[in-house]
Order: sequence, then structure tokens, then C-alpha cells
Amino acid sequence: MADEMMIKDVDKVVVRFAGDSGDGMQLAGTIFSNVSAVLGNDIATFPDYPAEIRAPQGTLGGVSGFQVHVGADKVYTSGDKCDVLVAMNPAALKKNIKSLTPRSVIIVDADSFTDKDLEKALYKTSNPFEELGIKNQVVQAPISSMCQESLKDFGMDNKAMLRSKNMLALGLTCWLFNRPLEHAEQMINEKFGKKKPEIAKANIKVLHDGYNYGHNIHASVSTYRIESKGKKEKGFYMDISGNQATSYGLVAAAEKAGLQLFLGSYPITPATDILHNLSKLKELGVITVQCEDEIAGCASAVGAAFAGCLAATSTSGPGICLKSEAINLAVITELPLVIIDVQRGGPSTGMPTKSEQTDLLQAMYGRNGESPMVVISATSPANCFDAAFWAAKIALEHMTPVILLSDAYAANGAAAWKIPDLSKYPEIKPHYVKPEMKGNWKPYNRDETTKVRYWAIPGTEGFTHRVGGLEKDYETGAINTEAKNHQKMVNTRQAKLDYISNCIPDLEVMGDEDADTLIVGWGSTYGHLYAAMKTLRESGKKVAFTHFQFVNPIPKNTVEVMKRYKKIVVAEQNMGQFALILGGKIPGLNIHRYNRVEGQPFSVEDLVENITKIMEEK
Repeated sequence: MADEMMIKDVDKVVVRFAGDSGDGMQLAGTIFSNVSAVLGNDIATFPDYPAEIRAPQGTLGGVSGFQVHVGADKVYTSGDKCDVLVAMNPAALKKNIKSLTPRSVIIVDADSFTDKDLEKALYKTSNPFEELGIKNQVVQAPISSMCQESLKDFGMDNKAMLRSKNMLALGLTCWLFNRPLEHAEQMINEKFGKKKPEIAKANIKVLHDGYNYGHNIHASVSTYRIESKGKKEKGFYMDISGNQATSYGLVAAAEKAGLQLFLGSYPITPATDILHNLSKLKELGVITVQCEDEIAGCASAVGAAFAGCLAATSTSGPGICLKSEAINLAVITELPLVIIDVQRGGPSTGMPTKSEQTDLLQAMYGRNGESPMVVISATSPANCFDAAFWAAKIALEHMTPVILLSDAYAANGAAAWKIPDLSKYPEIKPHYVKPEMKGNWKPYNRDETTKVRYWAIPGTEGFTHRVGGLEKDYETGAINTEAKNHQKMVNTRQAKLDYISNCIPDLEVMGDEDADTLIVGWGSTYGHLYAAMKTLRESGKKVAFTHFQFVNPIPKNTVEVMKRYKKIVVAEQNMGQFALILGGKIPGLNIHRYNRVEGQPFSVEDLVENITKIMEEK
């Protein structure tokens, strides 16, 4: 009976695991989120790791974190503040103090709070909790020494034993949230069982010891229970990251189009996992080439597009700079190409492991000449699948390169994803030449309604041709530098892109129909902005919200939607790039800007506060 009274039923909770880069916080957080998903909870995760390959142990620069938001019903973000912080050392505690609320529970490895550890984390006193002004409930568990005691009979050295302390912390966290351990055991066995069975056994041993330690201190700490409320649609689910979803979306599009998928790429954070994921799918006919540099990665993909593949190249902002000439070759040759830009903090090499939305203007205009580009943005980790599918569909059916903008938050974050039924996805019909064209066809012959040129795969009898980077004659496809022809070709390439607005979904508006204020976003900020809208409406304010997945061209009902509102708040993780584009396309809008460029996700609380101020302005 006493145990029952100590359990708190909650609708949602945010847990953050933090420690050194080598402490295995990403693995502990991933297993905890997977266990929660298996139990029917909704999840959203955010890995937050340093850019340094390995900063000195115990320092502020080496802190790695993994945050998971677990909900009884739908959750839209990885959470603002954390309800539980697991801090494996003083640096992790200090680095994450801003993420705490007065009610947050803190679990620390007491063994790591020595004078030497405090000094490395730049504490000025020997009492870190008093120095940081912490008055929260703190569980000071001797995690390192318990781990050593737990594994003393495994014949492991001290360093090897301490590698398992993340699993002891995970066991303690599973106890705190009344999570059964069998699913965690299964995941540990799947990761280590085949190649390192002794490591799997050791991790499972300390996992149980951490859980049991929690039972022994139950009188001093309340535990939590999150019962699933929402009825999930029946089907098979998996915990998927944005980069995984992007990879699978491309594979699905290739299957729908009946084409072989080719990825030409060069490793770069945070896009590299797309290359890794696709390289494992050779049995599906996927070809991956890790090229010597970004230029070669894109150029090889242009060649694959000419040869008749669904061609893609993946990178981040610095790589887009280098690929721009090859991307422009795809523009003028009018070849289908998907360019994936997983945005990160900039400029230059900037902050490789942090997330921003700062490549939008580069995607729109970062090439020489008039080179219009289709731009699509992924709105969440799970949505990366649909975004990649749409990017491929548009590229193949409209014979144009397409830039798919993801970012580190969407790419590295994860969510519970229902494996889709591909039969319910639209057909993809590449714009091939027709047999009756044989004999009279020229390489830039096009459908006069859509302005899409016809695709002739090399080797197709009667359709031998050349394309290249010099301007082409509208009629013959031969090189032509005459003024009027160039103007016609410029107009045609733009008209082809403009027509695509007829082939994409209309803009959807959520919220109050009679609102005066419209919140506008694009890309991975969807969840935060939706949650902010819900909070504002719950407080009695009338507000609406719309979000752009298709950034260029914009949906054809955009003007009609925007003109309804007295105030438009465009929220972005940049200094106002989409607001600039939107204002240029639709003059006369009363646009207000909310901009943060911190390398971190939006805070819903901060959004609500600032949007409220804008709404109250006269």
C-alpha cells in the first residue's frame, strides 16, 4: 500500500541523460526511449553531443546529452525543461542546470563528484549543489563503485567495468518510471549478444543492479507511471531517426518509380548516417559511392541521373557550397536529382553537431545565374520519410533537381513511426520519352503545359543525345548563346518550377478560424510551434498556425491564406530568411519575426511568451 502511494501518475515526462562522450548516454537514452515506445507511449528524442571528437574527460566541453520526451498521448517536441536529469559527473550537472525546474529530480553518480572532478568542471567550491543553487530532490547514487562491485567476478579490468555504468544508470531510471526490464534486456542482447556476449551479460547484470538499488531507496524518492491514453493506429512501429527515415523514403520512391537508387556522397556531420544506412541496403539494388570530396559526390549523382537512376547526394551546409556548380549542371541539363542538406550550425564549419535553419537562402539562391530550385523541408524525424519520397517524386516527374532541407534536430532525433503501407502512396511516373517521338525528338523537347522535358535513358534506340552545361537552343537542344533564346530558356525553367505548385498539397491552417494572428513556420520547428499554438489557445488567446513543408514553390493557396490575418509571426532558427522570402513573394503582409540562432531547439515556453507580446502590441 505504501508503495502504491509513492507512485505518481503523469501524462508526460522529460528525461535527460548527460555525461562524458564516452559514458554511453546516447545508448542509455535510446534504450529508455525504445522501451517507452514498446509500452505504447509516444516519444520524441533529441541527442545533444559535442563537436569535439573527445574532449578531456570531465570537462564542460565534453558533455554529451540525450533527452527524451515520453507521453501518455501524442508529444510534439523533445521537451523544454527536464523532469529528471541523470548527471554522470559535475560537468554534466553544471552544463544542464538551465534545463531544470524546481520540481526536477536529479540523479548523480556520487563517485564522480571528487575534488578533482569539481576542479575539471570549473567549480569554485567543494559543494556543487549549493554553488549552483540547487534545492531539488537529489539522488546521490554511487554508480561507479556499484558497477565495479556488480562486475567483480566477470574478470574485467576497471576501465572495462566502468563502461557499463550507463546501464546501471538506465536500470535506476527504469525503476523510477516503473519500466519492466525485459525489453531493455532484449535491446542489449541485440546490440552486443552476437559479437560480445560477455559484454551483454555484464550490461544486463548492472541494469538489474541499478533497478534493485532504486527499490532499496524507495522510501525517499517518488516514482512515476505513464499509462498510454491515445489509441495508436494498428500496425508495425519502430523507433526511427530522421536520417533513417530519409534513407527509407528514397528507397520507397525508387521502388515506386521502378528505378535503381544511387547515392553519391561524402561523409559530413550530421548527414553521414544517410550514407551509412543506404550502404547496408545493397540487396534492394541500392548503389552507394563514398566519393573523394563533395564535388565528386554530387557530380557522380548527376551522371547517375543522366544514366537513368533515381539519383541523390547528401551533405550539410558546407557541402552545399562545394556542390553548387554540379547542382547547377543538373538545373541546366534538367535532370532529376535529390540533394539532401542536413543543416547544422554555421557559418564555415561552425557547430557541426548543433541544429539551425540557416541554409534556406543558400538552397534558394546559392548558385550562379537564374537557377530556380525546388526546396522541400522535413518537419520531424518521422516526416523525413514522406519528405524524401516527395522530393524524389517531384524530381522524377518534373525533371528537376530538388533540395530537401533537414537539420540536426530532425536527423538525429527519433520518434515512434508506423511502417507505412506503400500501396497507399501515390504513383511516381518519370517523364520518359515516348516511342512515337523516335526520329523527331530533340533533347530539350518538352510538354508545353508543364514545361517538363522528356527523359531519354542512354541506350534507348533512336534517342541518342548529349546534354551539357552550356545554354541550349529551345528547339534543337544545340548550344545557343543568342539573347532572346537565353531569355526564353530562363523563363521556361522558371515556369516549369512554378507549375509544380499545382502538384503539391495546399497549405493547411490549424487553430481558431477567427484569429487575427497567424503563426508561420517551416521545417523541423513544427512540433514546437504547434505546441506553442495549443498553449496559447488553452490560455484563451485566439491564434492560428500554418507550416510550410513545400518552401519553393509555395502552395498555390498561400496568398489567400496569408491575406486573412492582421499579424503574421514567422518563427525561424535563423535571422529571418523565410520571412524575407515570404514578404518578397506576397507584398503587404504585416510580418513579425521571432528568431533564435542558438544551435538548440526552440523553447515552447519562450515561444509562448514572445508570441503573446507580439499579439498584444498595438
